Amino acid sequence: MAETVVLRSTFGKILTISVIVVVVACLVAFGVQGEVAVAIRFVAPLLTLAYLVWLVYWAPAVEVSDGGVKLVNVFRTIDLPWPAIERIDTKYALTLFTHYGRFVAWAAPSAGRHRFINTPKEDARGLPESSFVAGTLGQGDLPNTESGDAAAVVRARWETLRDGGHLDSGVLDSTIQPVIWSPVKIATVAVLSAASLASLLAFSGR
Repeated sequence: MAETVVLRSTFGKILTISVIVVVVACLVAFGVQGEVAVAIRFVAPLLTLAYLVWLVYWAPAVEVSDGGVKLVNVFRTIDLPWPAIERIDTKYALTLFTHYGRFVAWAAPSAGRHRFINTPKEDARGLPESSFVAGTLGQGDLPNTESGDAAAVVRARWETLRDGGHLDSGVLDSTIQPVIWSPVKIATVAVLSAASLASLLAFSGR
């Protein structure tokens, strides 16, 4: 059994940590300066900001295991078995075309054109064969990019299973829906947003 690989955006991690540090620093500063009313007014909005940044930039992930590929997006998770995956694309982000439909990985956006132009050809060596179309490497498959690294892991595992004939043996149930929504995340955003609005309105007249 191969190990499960979990891929998250490096930029997203850095941004999330930076925002949390700023939020904590603001709350501490309010407390040190004795601005209790200000701290109470802004604690909910600041926590909402930190949670939203975590939700959008840190939480999304691409999980690759023996069982298939799991795309953890902002409010939903898509669990796809290997036999269901028909094509892998990276034009705008890692996108899986499957028996159940087309699904985009929030955690693996494509690289910019500037990065594509300035990437040495040597960096493309060792990539899975399905990364190339007519001998050309797509912009979204560039190494050391969010979409490129995720696609390389998915393609490598997918090609191994395909070449071993394991993808042909899977029986797919068309009635199964691979998408699972997260009511906890949705409810948390709703509660924090409501608390932020209430806090700002309650103290606006003071």
